[in-house]
Amino acid sequence: MYYMQIILVLLFISSIFGYIFVILKEKIYLKNNIIIIDKKIVTQEHLNEVDMKEFILDGFRLKAGDEIKVITKENKKYNGILLGAKKKDKSIMIVTHKNEVKFFTIDNILKFKIVSKYGKFFT
Repeated sequence: MYYMQIILVLLFISSIFGYIFVILKEKIYLKNNIIIIDKKIVTQEHLNEVDMKEFILDGFRLKAGDEIKVITKENKKYNGILLGAKKKDKSIMIVTHKNEVKFFTIDNILKFKIVSKYGKFFT
């Protein structure tokens, strides 16, 4: 029983260190303006389509890589990772967790919520 507790504590500590190292790696990538998006559906053409990687929407500063939740005027909900915005179309592009690339015009968004900021420890 005693050895089991020691093993569990060691596993817990190693998982915390692993999480910290992943966050530090993201911080280094962020400092070098590199964003890692682990979705095979996102191509370079999608990334070239958007012209703004950092912008302000409804008073919130958003960057590519942030995880957001969007509710449209048709009451459809989408969760995904922000890829950027097109200034000309006044739209944002996200890749959903179902591997779909979606455009949303700003006028069609009823509400949105920032689920997590890219490279942040606690949000």
